[in-house]
Amino acid sequence: MGDFFGLFKEVLKGIVRAISAHLFQKTFLNKAKTTRSRDKQKGGSQK
Repeated sequence: MGDFFGLFKEVLKGIVRAISAHLFQKTFLNKAKTTRSRDKQKGGSQK
């Protein structure tokens, strides 16, 4: 029974590690540009 809990604990540790790595990568490593580019000015006459 103790071996089962040890294995279960290791599986949960792996799941938590994978989720935290995914969230870290999504939050910090895959940052998109935060500064917005200026809108292009439209040419021609506006009515």
